[in-house]
Amino acid sequence: MTTVKLMRAIRVAEFGGSSVLKLADVPVPSPGQKQVLIRIHACGVNPVETYIRSGSYARKPALPYTPGSDVSGVVEAVGDGVRFHQTGDRVFATATETGGYAEYAVASEDAVHRLPDSLDFCQGAAIGIPYFTGYRALFHKAHAKAGETVLIHGASGGVGIAACQLARAFGLRVLGTAGTSEGMDLVLRNGAHQAFNHREKDYVTKIKEATDGQGVNVIIEMLSNVNLGNDLLMLSYGGRVTIVGSRGPIEINPRDLMSKESSITGVALFFATKEETAECAAALFAGMEAGWLKPVVGPQYPLEKASQAHEDIINSPGAAGKMVLIM
Repeated sequence: MTTVKLMRAIRVAEFGGSSVLKLADVPVPSPGQKQVLIRIHACGVNPVETYIRSGSYARKPALPYTPGSDVSGVVEAVGDGVRFHQTGDRVFATATETGGYAEYAVASEDAVHRLPDSLDFCQGAAIGIPYFTGYRALFHKAHAKAGETVLIHGASGGVGIAACQLARAFGLRVLGTAGTSEGMDLVLRNGAHQAFNHREKDYVTKIKEATDGQGVNVIIEMLSNVNLGNDLLMLSYGGRVTIVGSRGPIEINPRDLMSKESSITGVALFFATKEETAECAAALFAGMEAGWLKPVVGPQYPLEKASQAHEDIINSPGAAGKMVLIM
């Protein structure tokens, strides 16, 4: 008789508040063709996972499901046809087939990337969505170029810090906003040339002054339902806003776009092509090797505290690094 190996995992059986995240014992999944089984050490928590869990997101997974995509750990087993990974490799993944809030997950080989020894597993869990989104927003969507000025709104969170490090490494002038003085210090330590407090009434004026009245070329926007109207006023001629996050509707004046021939573009990592993902992975690996890609890990929670993590990621007064679950 074969015994089924069990693991602890968070399961969601119905959409709703954070209390629907339940710890359960489920069978360890097996890797199929071109799939890898990862023994997870840490998994990043992303705001999008709270939207999916609540049932308010455009794409709804089939119930029950295990949330989470940004895992890091060690390859436990590989399926047939896997070419680039072997048992024992330290890896991180940008997506899983079975869910990352668990002790093991199966991931498609093309979503799994080598984790250099210079980064620990918590840092590995902070790479996936934040850095791939930051790269996509800056280069695939905003077409940012060395010498341009970029404003990163909410720069102290996971995507924000990633975007600061990327923009600085690629030769942009980097301005960042945060909601606390600690957040502003964090932003300055991670590549921003200047930091601003977006809770201050006159921060828009200060940013305009910092650009000698020219405005910024690119804005990476994490909370567009609050900031988008102001963003349009801060852009230079031909400026671009890329929208990474929003928690509701906002009213804007289209004349603000017309007067500068500026543009607003949405960003969703889900639509990245294989070629775009490969380009991004190569750029990020170069950053890890060179030493400028250094994820900042924020609050850490054990797996059984996932519902608390979901509460805190939405309600925290100011982000400070990437939130992770530890297995």
